Amino acid sequence: MTNPVLIEVLRGAIVESAHRGAVAVFDADGKPVLEIGDTSKPVFPRSAVKAIQALPLVESGAADAYGFGNRELALACASHSGEPAHVELARSMLARAGLDGSALECGAHWPSNHDAEISLARAGGTPNALHNNCSGKHSGFLCTCVHTGIAHSGYVRADHALQEMVRDAMQAVTGAAHGADQRATDGCSIPTYAVPLRSFALGFARMVTTTGFGPERAKAAKRLLGACMAEPFFVAGTGRADVALMEAAPGRIFAKGGAEGVHCSAIPELGLGIAIKCDDGAGRAGEAMAATVLARLLRADEALAGKLVGLANAPIESRVGAKVGAVRPTAALN
Repeated sequence: MTNPVLIEVLRGAIVESAHRGAVAVFDADGKPVLEIGDTSKPVFPRSAVKAIQALPLVESGAADAYGFGNRELALACASHSGEPAHVELARSMLARAGLDGSALECGAHWPSNHDAEISLARAGGTPNALHNNCSGKHSGFLCTCVHTGIAHSGYVRADHALQEMVRDAMQAVTGAAHGADQRATDGCSIPTYAVPLRSFALGFARMVTTTGFGPERAKAAKRLLGACMAEPFFVAGTGRADVALMEAAPGRIFAKGGAEGVHCSAIPELGLGIAIKCDDGAGRAGEAMAATVLARLLRADEALAGKLVGLANAPIESRVGAKVGAVRPTAALN
């Protein structure tokens, strides 16, 4: 099955690029509300599922033991930009468990935020693991290990007890098997599993409604998604799409992107989970798909839908700020 073109990029009035993709919107009972393209095709969710991967942090009691509030929990679900507030919060999380950045096994890269990158370079610094966009998630992993008495060395390995906890949570929430034949390695060195796109939509519908969850998991899911919606800056960073989506309707939209054009979101008031994959991996197109689907599902609120449509139809500007094109959804998506 060939997925339809969902996003076009125009330069002037001419389509310069076209992006195919798939969209799955499900309720918590497994009923499809909207499906576009092949939603049964397995995809790697990458960072879009960090909120599910963070469930053991809360369920184990580690989050309470270390006094984590909304900001820490949001960072545990984050792909942050490496801005100073992100780096310092990750450092603080580790310190509460008696650790420092040397315990992180996610690797180092320069901040993705331009100002933070330039500031670090001007100061003669070099990036370390705390600047990694996944350092909050990994700090959560390490705190879970310390609190539960698990040796944290090698915590990124698939056979480590921590990753088994994460895998079990992913399987239970999405309803999809996460086996060795579906496993690869994510950019931050932890396992990632390719399962049907629709499974992630179902998983986030369950996360936002807690349908089928026991009391502890229900409390953990509500707490994690609530933290992300309360502190969107710590989920992403300055100028990021996920922040714009969640700030468009505080407390009404959860949004989290991942690499290679994957995006997951949830709408609490409708009890719906959304999963999107842009076939060619373009992040800009995946974000435009997400904003368009959210606008479509929330069209009863005309003001909010208008904001989301505006985010989906972003202008393309020249280096001097002149509008020279635009990103636009196709009729297949609207």
